[in-house]
Amino acid sequence: MEKIKFFEKIKRKFKNLFSNNIGIDLGTVNTLVYVEDRGIVLNEPSVVALNTKTGRVVAVGRQAQKMIGRTPAHIAAISPLIDGVISDFEMAEEMIVYLLSKAQGTSKKIIGPRVVVGVPSGITNVETRAVRDAVKNAGAREVHIIEEPMAVAVGSRLPIRDAVGSVVIDLGGGTTDIAVMSLGGVVNSRNIRIAGDKFNEDIIQYMRSKFKILIGTKTAERLKIDICSAIPLEQALETTMRGRDLISGLPKEIKVNDTHIRKAISQSLVLLLDNIKQVLETTPPEIVADILNRGVYLSGGGALIRNLDKLLSSIIKVPVYIVDDPLTSVARGTGFVLDEMDNYKEILIQDEDGIPLKEL
Repeated sequence: MEKIKFFEKIKRKFKNLFSNNIGIDLGTVNTLVYVEDRGIVLNEPSVVALNTKTGRVVAVGRQAQKMIGRTPAHIAAISPLIDGVISDFEMAEEMIVYLLSKAQGTSKKIIGPRVVVGVPSGITNVETRAVRDAVKNAGAREVHIIEEPMAVAVGSRLPIRDAVGSVVIDLGGGTTDIAVMSLGGVVNSRNIRIAGDKFNEDIIQYMRSKFKILIGTKTAERLKIDICSAIPLEQALETTMRGRDLISGLPKEIKVNDTHIRKAISQSLVLLLDNIKQVLETTPPEIVADILNRGVYLSGGGALIRNLDKLLSSIIKVPVYIVDDPLTSVARGTGFVLDEMDNYKEILIQDEDGIPLKEL
């Protein structure tokens, strides 16, 4: 047995001489790519621009995002991932091919890369298979799938393989993952469609009803980043918002503050907090005791909303910490898994036959 493991290790090292190791945080809004020995090399919007007349892909990533809202009728800006899972297989494959090629650049090797992909928790077998097939078709020789909260925990060096409970809340663009982990597995989890995109929609609807002004997703995103706070601030934040007056149809500019944005997202925020409480309420008591001592860890873009950690801590009565660099925590976690693959095999998502999803 030891001899077999030794030869497998030698075989893997030999392959790595001719192949790159790549980690991908396949997000609804942004996709990050980690390359071994180089760190995170790409952070691109998950958007593909397609010429509907010719069926040809015009642009991918940042270039495609710039086209949103500005394209002629025959150019469609498509988001191939919805709620963290692939909704358009062909466009997802095009995007992954582009990202893998750009990430490897001049360091591209003769054998396809070994890839670890982060996906939302609770993903179905069909959705997992779609991710695996898309990455495989994009040229990967080996594909491994890991749940995003688990990747965050690995990247944050939480003791997920010990007999102690750890909680990660990954608040992304399309979904929020709430996961309780212990002994290398997920004990309790929930994936909900309340995240950054939902907050943007709430802001758009609030501005429409409150001020009779129509704004776009980019403006809503900017407002959320610039002045959103989960609890009132000692000194109010204010900014200028531009949009189309729904009454006159003409451009209009007004000032809005953090109170407006907080009111806009309040209902979604309450639902998010309720779901977090429900996950903790259904978690085994011994693990809850660990959580009281260790606290809860926030990651993802939503973790950057001002004072969200303080609001959550006041609701669940548990310390809440924001992980280092929450926007890149999943991608960094995939990198750690690649570096120590033998130690992290048990935390990878397995297929229906109980075998880790990979291609040798």
